[in-house]
Amino acid sequence: MPTVSATHAKQNFAATIDAAQREPVRIQRHERDIAVLVSADEYEKIHKMRVEELIRLSEENGRYAESQGMTDELLEQLLADKG
Repeated sequence: MPTVSATHAKQNFAATIDAAQREPVRIQRHERDIAVLVSADEYEKIHKMRVEELIRLSEENGRYAESQGMTDELLEQLLADKG
């Protein structure tokens, strides 16, 4: 992954965007990573994977809760209980 300074990215914004269409570009300020510029397609892939993982984990947790005796009725009681 190419790395550029924030100043370089700002001064060469069009070229930095073009480079990010091919592969992610790491942007640093004072030799510290501050951002990674990715193409819109790459961002959509990452976002989709994160959503799919969240759904998978939610379903897995739901199955576990059910296996431990959690029911919709018990969940409603727990959520309605104020102390």
